Amino acid sequence: MKRKTKFAALLLISAALMLSGCKLTTKDDAAESPAPTQTSETPSDGTKVDIELLGMSSNEADLNIVRDQLTKNGFNVKLNIQADYGSFKSQQDAGNFDIALSGWTSVTGNPDYAVRSLFKTGGDYSILADSEIDALIDKAGSETPEQYTETYKQFEQQLVFDKAYIAPLYSSLKSQAFNKDVLKSDSVRLSKSRSLAWEELDFNDAGKRDKDPIVLQSTMPTLTSLDPIKGNDGSINIINTNQYVRLVNLTDDDKITSEGSLSYNHAIAEGNSDYYFILRDNINFAAVKDKLAVDTGERVGGDDVIFSLNRAKDKNSVPDHRTFTLHEHIGQVELVTDVAALDAVKVSGGSDTVKAALENGLDAKISSLVSDKTQASSKEGKYQVVKLTTTEPFPQVLNYLAHQSAGIVSKKQVEKINTYDVAKFDVNKDIPYGDQNTVTEGSTYNNTLYTSGPYILSYKNEYEAVFYKNPAYMKGTEHEPNVNSIKIRFIKDMDASLSALRSGEIDLLYSVPENKFDVVKGDSKIELQTVPSNAVSYLLFNTKNRAVAESADLRKAVLYSINQDEILAFYGGNKFKAISTLSTMVKTGLELKADSAKVKEYLDAYKASK
Repeated sequence: MKRKTKFAALLLISAALMLSGCKLTTKDDAAESPAPTQTSETPSDGTKVDIELLGMSSNEADLNIVRDQLTKNGFNVKLNIQADYGSFKSQQDAGNFDIALSGWTSVTGNPDYAVRSLFKTGGDYSILADSEIDALIDKAGSETPEQYTETYKQFEQQLVFDKAYIAPLYSSLKSQAFNKDVLKSDSVRLSKSRSLAWEELDFNDAGKRDKDPIVLQSTMPTLTSLDPIKGNDGSINIINTNQYVRLVNLTDDDKITSEGSLSYNHAIAEGNSDYYFILRDNINFAAVKDKLAVDTGERVGGDDVIFSLNRAKDKNSVPDHRTFTLHEHIGQVELVTDVAALDAVKVSGGSDTVKAALENGLDAKISSLVSDKTQASSKEGKYQVVKLTTTEPFPQVLNYLAHQSAGIVSKKQVEKINTYDVAKFDVNKDIPYGDQNTVTEGSTYNNTLYTSGPYILSYKNEYEAVFYKNPAYMKGTEHEPNVNSIKIRFIKDMDASLSALRSGEIDLLYSVPENKFDVVKGDSKIELQTVPSNAVSYLLFNTKNRAVAESADLRKAVLYSINQDEILAFYGGNKFKAISTLSTMVKTGLELKADSAKVKEYLDAYKASK
């Protein structure tokens, strides 16, 4: 299946400055690029080899570094620099490049997301067709984290060194800055993949919780959709992450957890195809009345989970479904109503039963399983358990369930709103659930959102979006939101955004450009947070109608021209070595070392074969 729209949408994330997502990694406000190196080495016959390097103007520093490294290793580099992503993609689709400066950010924290759509035959963005690469991706996808490191090492060896399909450059930092005079430092999380957790944000002065909003910033006043399956870009990722609860979450370092999710616990059964979730009974859907959040009285339960995941995997469940390929491994989703069935199955890699795993840490053990969500009562040991069966063994399905697109919506409300025929959807008259126009102030305002997460969007305009806490979200627990209101101010310019943070107009700025770090560090009231991200930049080789498509020797000559130490030195320690898009998640021990002797060897071999 194809993710036809996802790449363009995900690229918006780099502009959003609100959260990270899959994107073409860019250097924001790139520093002045280094001057070209004048000295060069050439193949033994004295001639240079022509090569065309494609990129965007926002990547100018990286393009110049790569150009210089290739030039001094015997290449005559033609730069093809495009002004924006649209023109870059047009040039790439037309095949007007030998190597393209590319990038990827894995927002789900799992390695399968970092390779399947990029390098598998028929993948959304893949230009490769290699059965050995395909087999390694599928094998690793069926394995647990304890098993897949060796498989991914074999994958990287094939992808980078044996066949040189890509040449890695670096991995990057994720950053944010906040006013520490206003916000409690330990309430502001910076996660490697997960979006900012609003429910944990808090003021230094607890007296502000009910009367003052925490003010964030975004560059995008136009929201793709408040229906979590209809968008996967920077305008809504952080919003929908905080509007809809999921079956599992990611920790700040990308581990799967039930903490703060709809599940008390989860378990993987033997065979890695069956996944069990025991649901909480302390979350109701929120709605908006008179622009304030209200408790609908409707509990979030098993029927909503089944409905949400079935529509998430079905590309025809809504028009312009943008996330269905993330959930293509979901097979069947059902309620378990027989307690004995949980006792009859062992957990993957252990001796405990699924029942014992689900009961771990619960105040009341499972006495019965109910199909009616209104009958669930954790105090009495009456629970709902959802079983998800994958199309094939695929433990990484849990990472996709932690993504905002797997947020749980109200079956009742979505079916009430989405009465149109999907095949005949008319954008001019049909109003789908989550349409941003329904929450935009003016004649179109008719807020029909039902959200299962800690916050709900009340209204928006061109200036700001206003959210209120769900009054029935894990009330009385550590996961109940601290602050009554969140505001997102729409500020498109980064300099203006940073000024707004420093002046107190906003309280937190997500995704601070590296060339602004010193400014932030120089302000005593601002705290900068950084963490190594899952963003990796690399060179992608053309696979059609170019010499690099046919010659592994030529590709390897480019590969061994890349000196990552020089790149890291230019960025002053704010970049890190990488081998592939996997590098931030799986440590295979492989390393790329620049080697001019190998470059000469491979260039000579290429020229001899012509």
